[in-house]
Amino acid sequence: MAEADLATWMAQHVPGFEGPLTLTRLSGGQSNPTWRVETPGRRYVLRQKPVGKVLPSAHAVDREYRVMTALQSTDVPVPRMIALCEDEAVMGSMFFVMEHVEGRVLYDPRLPDQTPEERAAIFDSMNAAIAAISMVDPLAVGLGDYGRQGGYVERQVSRWTKQYRASETRKIPAMDALIDWLPQHLPTTPEEVRIAHGDFRLDNLILHPTEPRVLAVVDWELSTLGCPYADFAYNVMAWRISPDLFRGIGGVPLAGTGIPDEDAYIDAWCRRTGRQRPANFDFYVILSLFRIAAILQGIARRALDGTAASAEAVEVGAKAEPLAQIAWDMAQKA
Repeated sequence: MAEADLATWMAQHVPGFEGPLTLTRLSGGQSNPTWRVETPGRRYVLRQKPVGKVLPSAHAVDREYRVMTALQSTDVPVPRMIALCEDEAVMGSMFFVMEHVEGRVLYDPRLPDQTPEERAAIFDSMNAAIAAISMVDPLAVGLGDYGRQGGYVERQVSRWTKQYRASETRKIPAMDALIDWLPQHLPTTPEEVRIAHGDFRLDNLILHPTEPRVLAVVDWELSTLGCPYADFAYNVMAWRISPDLFRGIGGVPLAGTGIPDEDAYIDAWCRRTGRQRPANFDFYVILSLFRIAAILQGIARRALDGTAASAEAVEVGAKAEPLAQIAWDMAQKA
């Protein structure tokens, strides 16, 4: 890693920067490598597009930078953006620098180290964050052109079908079945156009170091203009999958834990946003499972190509098939 080149760039583009700097790879960030930049006086976070061959339109760190910049003035908690570098000569690929938010990232939604009161507060704060995202008027924050107006769900089906096919390593029957089923069961009601995070879950949140509340929502690379129900369903997906499969709470006895059941969590979001739960809400959850399966298949493909951002990429990618099967089982009952 060209730390000297990065230090030169930051001296020119980051107000108040004083080197020397050191880079430390942060855990997580399967898709886009994420680094902590430390100097004698400050810390920053650098988020980078993977170096090498990647799928078209994927890993759009410039879009992450734009949306988080636009959300600074809203109720959505996001880190402060500092600078974007599109010159690949500096780090080998495009990247941006943002403030370092001191806090915790919790990967296990069962929250084993928290009290029931803390679990309840964390889930409520997470619910408030996704509700805030779904209430942002894109036009009001200069994001009216951040994606197409309407047709989000249909495009998601098409996009993730194409992404899955482009990264397919072997046949997964449940994915093939979903690729046939989803276009035939698209919602017929007009879509409300709002900001969609695209990957909203517990481990994409930075919590206060000691308090059970969300300080920042991160990992916006899949964000666009979209349907709030579809975006929220991706968060709700955790109640449908088991902890050993992919950071879920499916099958976990929740009584007494402080963690709300799925219906209570959905009801809280509806109260916060003034929306009603649609009768076909399960469609959006099925789509979410299809999407995560396609994403994990992409990670498996990158592992074979040698561009995956984590040594665990092969293991993670292997979970695409059981997730697709859960979605297909739901679809057959829908």
